[in-house]
Parts: sequence; structure tokens; C-alpha cells
Amino acid sequence: MITTTALEELRTRVEDVTAEVIAPRAGDVDREAAWPEHSMRALAEAGVLGLHVPVELGGLGQGLRALAELTEVIGRACASSALCFGMHCVGTAVIAAKPTRDQENRYLRPIAQGKHVTTLALSEAGSGALFYLPETKLVAEGDDFLVFGTKHFVTNGGRADSYVVSTLAEGESEGPGEFNCLLVDEGTSGMEWLEPWSGIGMRGNSSRSVRLDGARVPKANLLGAEGDQVWYVFEVIAPYFIIAMSGAYLGIARSSLDLAIQHLKERSVSVTGEALADIETLQLKVAELWADVQKTRLLIHHAAELGDLGDPDAILSIFAAKAEVAETVTRVANEAMTLCGGIAYRSGGQLERNLRDARAAHVMSPTTNFVRTWLGRALMGRPLL
Repeated sequence: MITTTALEELRTRVEDVTAEVIAPRAGDVDREAAWPEHSMRALAEAGVLGLHVPVELGGLGQGLRALAELTEVIGRACASSALCFGMHCVGTAVIAAKPTRDQENRYLRPIAQGKHVTTLALSEAGSGALFYLPETKLVAEGDDFLVFGTKHFVTNGGRADSYVVSTLAEGESEGPGEFNCLLVDEGTSGMEWLEPWSGIGMRGNSSRSVRLDGARVPKANLLGAEGDQVWYVFEVIAPYFIIAMSGAYLGIARSSLDLAIQHLKERSVSVTGEALADIETLQLKVAELWADVQKTRLLIHHAAELGDLGDPDAILSIFAAKAEVAETVTRVANEAMTLCGGIAYRSGGQLERNLRDARAAHVMSPTTNFVRTWLGRALMGRPLL
């Protein structure tokens, strides 16, 4: 697990990149629904794209706690950049879980060098939030697979160099979680990007649909053994995805609170001369919101640390973290808007952007209801799927 000193150095490095490169263009990313290429390039130059690549392959060899810290830092300035970086990290973690030597050389080493961006392509129209039940199919042909299906909501879509794609196991799947993951390279024949999806928030993540119509992928790109992906779901995909998103949403919550505090400290009631920061009811509300953010941060960090330690009950805290951060970020963003009053209710400001970005926390798979259901099942000894 990463040492406190190393984590502080890493966080400082990303704070500098965020302040100098990411934050100044966050408004443009949202307004233009533009993929934050500048953010990903700066993070690559800072050496953090290989966050989850093993040290022996040139990476940082870090786990969930570092992921939570860095996505929070980026999320305070630009939620879209945090999401794009986070999804790259999740894809990297999936590749790094059971790589072949060939996959280490073709994917993990270039990622560590800042020369390769990856991401997940799991969602489908027919399965919705049930991302572990793909309908995309594989057909074996010699040394290759032909891939048939359509993936939706692919973050970094059309911008990444590779995509971790879930498919049915070759032949008939016998139950939930029995699917494959394989790497599909950008530009693969039979791969067609569809129109970008235009959301009300997280507008710069290049969330797109991709049609795979006989896309030819080498069998060497299969991740792990055929049909063993139920392990990937709960040991890699869910923990890393949830922690990455939780960090990003925590960043939005902290940003919203900071903006509210700044507003209250700078404004006063002109007819009485009373500073807003001296009004007791507003002080009480700020204290309440600060406590909400702090409690959520501690839960996320606790969950991440348990995951890094390999604690068998870590997944329980990870599920809880996703549900709690969704409640916290939407509540804090809403309350911050109220605290700032009519001056905040204008288009184009960061608080308005935070309000829209925060709402995705409940609906982004696995949704709040899903993780709470999984948590309840696990606590009562029931199968998660």
C-alpha cells in the first residue's frame, strides 16, 4: 500500500497539474462538451497515467486509496476530467489484474509511459445498469475473435487507444457474470463510433456508443480465462470503478462547499452592514455540510484502504461509499446553491456546473439502488448476482 509520504507527493503533483492546466479550462470543457485532451496530456506528462501499472513495468503500482485521492483533487476543478482519468485508471486496473506477457508489453508499459489511454466499454441498451449481463457476442475465427454488439456510454469514446469490452463467453452463457473481457484497439476494422451522447452534466467525458460489427480482435487480447469475469466484476471492476467515481463526486461536493463558504465570507447585507458569515443560521448550515463531506470522505478512504489490504469485507464499505457519496454530493450542491442565493442561479458558473455534474452520481451504473441492494444481499449472506 502507498506510504503517506508518497501519497502526499503524488497528490501535490496532481494538485499542481489541476491548478495550472485543468481548472482554467474546466468551463470550456463543460460549455463545449469537449473531451479534455489537455487534462489527459498533462496527467500523462505528470506520470500518473500508470497509477495502477505494476512498478516492474514502469508504473506507480498503486491501488484504491491513491485513486480516491487523485480523482477528488481533479473533481474539485473539472468533473469531466476526473471521470476521464478515473475510467482510464479502471481500465488499467482490469488489464493489470491478469495480464499475459504480451499484454504487459503492448498495453501496460505504454500506459506507464503516458503513451496510451484505455477505458471501459461495458454498458448496453438491453442490460442497462446490469453491466455484468452483456449481449455482445464472440465468434472464433482462427487466431481471432469476431465481435458483434453495441456498447453505450463509453467514457473517452473515440479518444482512447484501447477499450476493455465485455462480451458473452464464447458459445452459450450459463448464468450472470459468465462473460469475457477483451481489449479492442481504437481503429479496429468493424468498429464504428456513433453520435456523441449529450448529457446535462459530465459533458466533456466523450460518452459515446460504439457498434462492433464483426470487429476482428486477436485472441491474444482476451483478458483472463474465458468465462471467469465474475471475478473481475467484484474484485476489480466494481471496486476500482466505484472508488474512482466516489473520489470525483467527493471533489464536486467539496468544490460546492468551498464556493458557498467563499460567497458567505465575501458578501454582506448592505442595509444593515451584517456579513453573511456572521448569520447564525448560515453558520449552522455550513457546519452541517462540512460534516457531511468529511464523513463521506472518511468512508471512501476507509473503503479504499480495506480494498488495498485485501480485506474480504472491503466490498461492503465500497458499496456503501458509492451510495453515500451520491447522497452527499447532490445534497451539498443543492444546499450550496441555496446559500449563495440568486447570484448563483445563473448559467455558466462553477456551482451551476457542479449541480448538473452531481446529479449523475445516482444514475451512473452501478446506480445507488443497485449498490444498496448488493450491500443488503451481502450482509444477509445472499448471492450478489
